[in-house]
Amino acid sequence: MKTRLLLALLILFAPAIRAEELPAGFPSTPRQTLSLNQGWRFHLGEIEGAEKAGFDDSGWEEVNVPHTLKLTSLGLDGYQDDKTQATFHRHVGLYRRSFEVGDPGNHRFFLEFEGVHQVTDVWVNGQHAGQHAVGGYTPFHFDVTDLVKAGANEVVVRADNTRRDDVPPDPGPFDYIKFSGLYRDVYLVRTSPVRIPFNWEDAESGVFITTPVVDPVNMNAVVDIKTGIRNDGDKDVELKLVTRVIDDRGVVVLKLVDERKVEAGRPARFHQIGAIEDELRLWSPADPYLYRVNTMLVVDGKPVDSIENPLGIRKFEHDATRGFLLNNEPIELVGFNRHQHYGYIGDALPDSLHYKDMLQFKQQGFNVMRTAHYPQDDAIIEACDQLGILVYEEAPSWIAMPQNPKWWEHFDASLRTMIRNHRNHPSVVIWGAGINHRGYVPSAVLACKQEDPTRLTASQSSRWTGWQSSGLSDLFANMMYGPGMWDRSEPLLAMEGRRGPKSLGSYLSDELKTGLISWTAHAYYTFHPHRTDDESDRTRLGVMSVFREPYRELPWYPIELLPEPRIHLADPWTEGIELFEVYSNAEEVELLLNDQPFMKAKPSTDEAYKGLSHPPFRFEITDFKPGTITANALVEGKVVASAETRTPEEAAAVRLVADTNGREFHADGSDIVVLYAKVVDKHGTPLPTKGVPVSFKVEGPGSIVGDGADIGANPCKTRRSTAAALLRAGTRPGTITVTASAEGLKEDSVVLTSSASSPDITRRDAKPIHDFESLRVDLGAENQLVQFDWHPWNGIDQKESSIELPLLGGIQASLKNPTKDGLIRWLGEMNVIGKYGFAYGEGALGLDPKGLALEFEGLPAGHYQLRSWHHAPRSNTDSMDPNRKTMAKLHAHKLPYARKLKITVNDSEFASKVSEGKEAQTKPVATSLVTFDSNGKDPVRVVFKDAEGARGVWLNAFELSEWHPSLNN
Repeated sequence: MKTRLLLALLILFAPAIRAEELPAGFPSTPRQTLSLNQGWRFHLGEIEGAEKAGFDDSGWEEVNVPHTLKLTSLGLDGYQDDKTQATFHRHVGLYRRSFEVGDPGNHRFFLEFEGVHQVTDVWVNGQHAGQHAVGGYTPFHFDVTDLVKAGANEVVVRADNTRRDDVPPDPGPFDYIKFSGLYRDVYLVRTSPVRIPFNWEDAESGVFITTPVVDPVNMNAVVDIKTGIRNDGDKDVELKLVTRVIDDRGVVVLKLVDERKVEAGRPARFHQIGAIEDELRLWSPADPYLYRVNTMLVVDGKPVDSIENPLGIRKFEHDATRGFLLNNEPIELVGFNRHQHYGYIGDALPDSLHYKDMLQFKQQGFNVMRTAHYPQDDAIIEACDQLGILVYEEAPSWIAMPQNPKWWEHFDASLRTMIRNHRNHPSVVIWGAGINHRGYVPSAVLACKQEDPTRLTASQSSRWTGWQSSGLSDLFANMMYGPGMWDRSEPLLAMEGRRGPKSLGSYLSDELKTGLISWTAHAYYTFHPHRTDDESDRTRLGVMSVFREPYRELPWYPIELLPEPRIHLADPWTEGIELFEVYSNAEEVELLLNDQPFMKAKPSTDEAYKGLSHPPFRFEITDFKPGTITANALVEGKVVASAETRTPEEAAAVRLVADTNGREFHADGSDIVVLYAKVVDKHGTPLPTKGVPVSFKVEGPGSIVGDGADIGANPCKTRRSTAAALLRAGTRPGTITVTASAEGLKEDSVVLTSSASSPDITRRDAKPIHDFESLRVDLGAENQLVQFDWHPWNGIDQKESSIELPLLGGIQASLKNPTKDGLIRWLGEMNVIGKYGFAYGEGALGLDPKGLALEFEGLPAGHYQLRSWHHAPRSNTDSMDPNRKTMAKLHAHKLPYARKLKITVNDSEFASKVSEGKEAQTKPVATSLVTFDSNGKDPVRVVFKDAEGARGVWLNAFELSEWHPSLNN
């Protein structure tokens, strides 16, 4: 296996890159990003000489990344640390692996780490590449160009998680566990000497995309892009920077080109700006539309580097009276704080589990997530971009404000790296500009604004320690667990607060309360004083377990926040129940007991639920009878949703579920699927069990995390009725069968399939780019009003016309009458109001029984799209218009015209309507869209004809573009 892996890496990093390996239009460059997550050897503790080349690590454990130094029981392995975490996971781990490189040539090589706890030293081929001591929550890299060689190479990573007084969040205290290990992704990156640096290299490195103007009314936006590049070569170069904004079809909607000489060994920064004026799509939680920004460097006509960033175009602001506005609309921020902890694996989550966390958020209707209390994985920010969840992100801290200047230096570096790393993600709208609980920190606010003045900053206050206002920051963000010092002089964002219906209502009903980000989404590990006698589970709080299983109140949120008819039974139907709660967004709920009418109720009117649209339904039970309870959600007396449960009986079986919803399972040695096993009766009703041991058996290329380790992972005891296990994929794809069993109960099995996964991130993430050449042409008489970026076509009345167009090396367009009896009237500017009034306020009117023909000659062979405007203008002139006399002489606009068009091109037929009037500000102008092929030899004729007779045909303007058949649908 190791030999095959090394051979694969050698092939992937060979100097030549075949263009056919990449999607259509995606630039082929020397850049490659290769995942190094597989195939590490690991040793817990120090070993002298382990960093040296040729060291024998054959006795070390084989592991894959993400990796924690030590798997952890739910009881924190019995450790009794306080919140400074003096001993738990305070270890050093050593990691070694080999990787192959083809001929290094004139390339640059970098080792990129998304995050390592917490001080990291790296050696390549026995030579020290560097140390990263800023902290464990932000990315970093080492330039290893001078250390790698052709053929086999060795990399050694020393992950030091011992306690440090100068590395935040140490020295503590902090209300969470700082786990350990090589716990985020690792990459080997190859580039040309002329390259786009990592965003975090310095303040002006990489790509920084902003949208200084976003107009949700007129639907246009300005896109501002600053690109810092480096020429690490030994020669000056003439560099062309090509930046393309690409829509979700792969079509380039904005292209910016700049050229400049860049000296050897020097950086350079480009500043490009452009606009999207047509068919703009805004990003929002309801419609998280993403563009791609492809940045390409070209030297001597060849692409030498290319990267992509997401672009979500949205306008957000914080208004003193209306609160948080997104795309000009007030939006109440409702969501939860999120720790990255997971059962057994600590912080070492594969990307899929980060994505799943945010998918669960979306399914509950949440629109915001705060990264408590540190920068989080790239994967979770990307998930928020894709799913439409706003992000409040902060640097690593808790309450302590140490006096150590080095600590503050590292805190500042973490904050700036976080911003540079995630500044191009549309989901991020708030930077936490403080120390958790302690209010705003002036240096943090200033650093945020210096790095990224486009986003809001928040104060991070609490009623027991912090400054009770926004201070220098934009938002007054407080922890609302009880009465606070808030004088309503500015809006309040509860960056932490209680959860559930009673907590949320007051925020939804108060415009000055911007939102509630409750504490916390998931139970998390902590050395906070334990609240129960159960030392076997030291996870705390959460509306979900540390394995992401929902607790009682979570199902209420989608009922309040999402529109679909829903109903959920919050309580089991068991002997002794006195209050039975039902969650629903219906007008009324009826209960049936054993199919017989039992009770009916409307939503609770309790004052505690004031502000909610859908309070719980509360049924007081005085005459309990065992059996099946059915709840029907009623709207106008009709059932729109139903749910049922029944009185549990004796335990009969184990029911096993694998959470594969909304995701794939990759055979990369690291991916994890969560398994949930419940004890059920013979009817399948879950039983409220605790402490029942459930064993998991795996057949196929996978394993249970913690199997064989003394952490209570397998067998696992039920907690809150569930035994959870983590199924980790192997390194080969295939079918995996997992069986869950418990003594005396019928077992259950699930079958999963893992799919192959490529380590080549460059190709895996590449998507097509259709960079079509196009031209807009405005037809009219000589006095037409010409607009920027449109090509004018001035015609003479009653004459056919031809024009040379600067498209695809030069083509000819002609406007003709299909018969000898036809004529063409050319109309000058008519002052029609509307976005493109200059185009459809004038044009050509073809008067011919067979319509009007637009002919193209010289079109290269290929597929094309033609958009044409068809509007019958009416004058909007007045006494101040200098063209009044001209208007009086023109009568073409009074001639009869077609209201519907039949358009033929080659053997295809299309249809279009024709609009009319002197204003098109509030109603659309008629356009047609046709596609056709050119053989590169014969002229292409497009004929516009009256679909209902032989009246005149209006053609005001057209846009001709290259196209691809795959985009026609």
